[in-house]
Amino acid sequence: MTDIVIYHNPLCGTSRNALAMIRNAGIEPHVVEYLKTPPSRALLVQLMGRAGITPRALLREKGTPFAELGLGDESLADDALIDAMMEHPVLINRPLVVSPLGVKLCRPSEEVLDLLPAGQRCPFVKEDGEVVEATRR
Repeated sequence: MTDIVIYHNPLCGTSRNALAMIRNAGIEPHVVEYLKTPPSRALLVQLMGRAGITPRALLREKGTPFAELGLGDESLADDALIDAMMEHPVLINRPLVVSPLGVKLCRPSEEVLDLLPAGQRCPFVKEDGEVVEATRR
């Protein structure tokens, strides 16, 4: 069994599609509904480091208090952005996927294919009807 963790929001179509592609590869991942069980600050920082992304790159704007909190201010330090994500987990973009092949923010959802050790078992069609190629590697 392959250890894959998906930081998931079941209300997000991109997150649902990524989760479905993992399962379509024959893998049952560990699903963390991060709005209910947010990662610790240390884990979030570690995941960003492993994914090679900055806090600003992980910050979600749509459907969040991004604007109200003034997070568009480019002069804000990374620590301030992380503080905001800790206080408001909805600011953490999703899905963030961890596998033995790496860590990645999977937007668009097909990005998850780079983290799977096996291709799709059968053709995959996203919720919007788009057909996803079997493998990306």
